[in-house]
Amino acid sequence: RVLSLELNKDRDVERIHGSGINTLDIEPVEGRYMLSGGSDGVIVLYDLENLSRKPSYTCKALCSVGRSHPDVHRFSVETVQWYPHDTGMFTSSSFDKALKIWDTNTLQPADVFHFEGTVYSHHMSPIATKHCLIAVGTKSPKVQLCDLKSGSCSHILQGHRQEVLAVSWSPRHEYVLATASADSRVKLWDVRRASGCLTTLDQHNGEKSKASSEAANTAHNGRVNGLCYTNDGLHLLTIGTDDRMRLWNSSTGENTLVNYGKVCNESRKGLKFTISCGCNPEFAFVPYGSAIAVYTVFTGELITMLRGHYSTVNCCVFQPNFQELYSGSKDCNILAWIPALREPVPDDVSEKSLPQQHLNPAYEDAWSSSDDEG
Repeated sequence: RVLSLELNKDRDVERIHGSGINTLDIEPVEGRYMLSGGSDGVIVLYDLENLSRKPSYTCKALCSVGRSHPDVHRFSVETVQWYPHDTGMFTSSSFDKALKIWDTNTLQPADVFHFEGTVYSHHMSPIATKHCLIAVGTKSPKVQLCDLKSGSCSHILQGHRQEVLAVSWSPRHEYVLATASADSRVKLWDVRRASGCLTTLDQHNGEKSKASSEAANTAHNGRVNGLCYTNDGLHLLTIGTDDRMRLWNSSTGENTLVNYGKVCNESRKGLKFTISCGCNPEFAFVPYGSAIAVYTVFTGELITMLRGHYSTVNCCVFQPNFQELYSGSKDCNILAWIPALREPVPDDVSEKSLPQQHLNPAYEDAWSSSDDEG
């Protein structure tokens, strides 16, 4: 289904945003509701379900935190995320230095965390049962952990030297966090440990660092502005402004050396890309200028370029139940990419010409001997 993804002419996503769309998230409970965040601070909530049951339909916006809302973000919203366990709550963070926890039903903030610098990225663990920590990457090199239960932001992870552009919890180990920074480094942390840092990923797998300590333990030769775990948590995909994408073994920290070729990445901030779920093989969907590049994760092959946006694509999100993709762009549009349907049976084959089934067809095998057909 992923190999046949195409821009769907029959499905529109209602156009609400008056400026670029930076971030999308589909809730993991039903896979039905989607959030979007725009560069004007606006957040919109959509219902993706086709309630009309017609072939052509528009995904309706149910509600939004618009410019006139008293609690709207003042600047660009960089990340939106649903609370992983139910749709009653979602989170948003912005260049206005705030992370907001929203009550979905009232569209009021239940809590607000303020930071000293721009917030590039935040993430809640999709699997955590023992903690409610939100990891936050900001203009500061310190990674902040905000506790939803206590409302405090006391926990800090120190080790990066420049701003933290992307953060992601492991979908396998609830205390393991990956962070990507403008200092060319990607660090893995166990947030229970005093020192925190488990490992700093090294693109040379320890080969080069013997000769020169300066080049040691960089994941990319440039800012690292995107990271995404595979769904089993065994691998981590990173992307940098060196136009490279790298796949790492997340338990050993080893660079698997998969070659994706040149992955153009001119983003000055975090790049929101995604990996398919439940496909074999798994695919990575990476914003690539005004297109979305589709790679096979483990072989590095560029399968196709999805073209349809008029301007830079900022984010994409995968809907695993139906293997669909949604993308958001600077052109203010959200596009739905749906697997192409197989060719329909031509109309001139009427019901009558098909052999009459006396048995429930479910109990009968599909083969018929030529005698029956006479």
